[in-house]
Amino acid sequence: MITTTGLTKVYRARGREVTALDGVDLHVREGEVYGVVGQSGAGKSTLIRCVNLLERPSSGTVTVAGQDLTALAGRGPRAGRELRRARSRIGMVFQHFNLLSARTVQDNVELPLEILGVSGRERSRKALDLLDLVGLADKAKAYPAQLSGGQKQRVGIARALAGDPKVLLSDEATSALDPETTRSILGLLRDLNRQLGLTVLLITHEMDVVKTICDSAALMRGGRIVESGTVAELLATPGSELSHALFPVGGEASAPDRTVVDVTFRGEAATRPVISELARTYNVDVSILGAAMDTVAGKQVGRMRIELPGRFEENVVPIGFLREQGLQVDVADVTPVPEVTGASGAAGADESAPAGPELIEEGAK
Repeated sequence: MITTTGLTKVYRARGREVTALDGVDLHVREGEVYGVVGQSGAGKSTLIRCVNLLERPSSGTVTVAGQDLTALAGRGPRAGRELRRARSRIGMVFQHFNLLSARTVQDNVELPLEILGVSGRERSRKALDLLDLVGLADKAKAYPAQLSGGQKQRVGIARALAGDPKVLLSDEATSALDPETTRSILGLLRDLNRQLGLTVLLITHEMDVVKTICDSAALMRGGRIVESGTVAELLATPGSELSHALFPVGGEASAPDRTVVDVTFRGEAATRPVISELARTYNVDVSILGAAMDTVAGKQVGRMRIELPGRFEENVVPIGFLREQGLQVDVADVTPVPEVTGASGAAGADESAPAGPELIEEGAK
C-alpha cells in the first residue's frame, strides 16, 4: 500500500546541507498498522511528511495505493490536480490536533470536505457520521476549547477520515496525551483499521504504542531504516534492537562459571510453565535475572533472562530442551560480575546496577 524507494531529503540553509532522509526503503502492506520508531532527529517526521508530499523528497519515489506521487509533483496543473486527489485519499493525524478554535467540532470535520467542494448538506451528514464513529456525536456543536486532549484528537481523527482515505498517517498522535487517553486513542485507531480496512503508518517514540497496535515496525537512525519487519519476526531475531526495546530485560552473570540466556516466549508457550519443567527435568537451579511480559497484536509475548549453573558447554542439553519447546533461546553476551576478595577471603559481588538493553527514547523537542 505504501512503498518508498531510495527516499532522500536534504535541507539546505546558509550554505549547509542536512540530510534528514538517506535512501529510505519502506514497504507497508495493505491493511496493516506500521510503526516507525527512533530518537529525536532520526528522520521519522520527515519520512511521514514525505509520504503525502507535504515535504517534497530530494530524490527517490513514494508510491501509495499503486500511484507514484513523486511523479505528480511539479508536473503542471493537471498533475497538480491529480496530486491533490491522491492526497485526499491519505488522512493525517497531528500531534497537536491543529483544530481551528473559531470553528465548532462539526465545522472542523467538515473543513476538508469544504475544500473538496462537497455540498453543505452532504458535508453535514458525513461529519456527523464520522463524529459518531469516533464517539463524539454529542460534541458536534462544541468548540475545541471545550474539549479534553483526547476528545480533540478524536476530532482530528474524524477530520482525517473525511475524504474516505485508504491510508491514515499518524504523526506522534498520542505523545501529548496521558496514558489512559493514549490507550483509548490507540484502541480507536485499531478499531478503525479493522472496520474500515485502513492502512495506518504511525511514528512514535513510545514502545507501548508498538506493542499495543502495530503489526510491523521499523527503527530509524541517522535518516536510515536500520531494522524492520513484523513484530513477530523482530521478536524472533537474535540481537534485534527493537525486540530488546519492546521487552527490556537485564542482568549479569553472578560468577564467571555461569551461562546467561535470553528466552523469548510467544503464543501458547507464553502460558506454559517451561522454566519450572526445565528445573525439574534436569534438576538444575535456574535463576531468573529479569523478565517482561505483555500482549502484542493480541498475543501474549514475553522475554526472560535466566542464569544456569556451569558454562555453556555444560548446558547444551537444557538449552536444547528450551528450544524443543518452541522458544527462542539466545546466549546473552554479558560480562560476569568480578569476584572481589575481602579481608575474610569471601568473594563479594559488585553492587552496581547492570546495564540493560538501551531503550529507544526521544528527547524533548
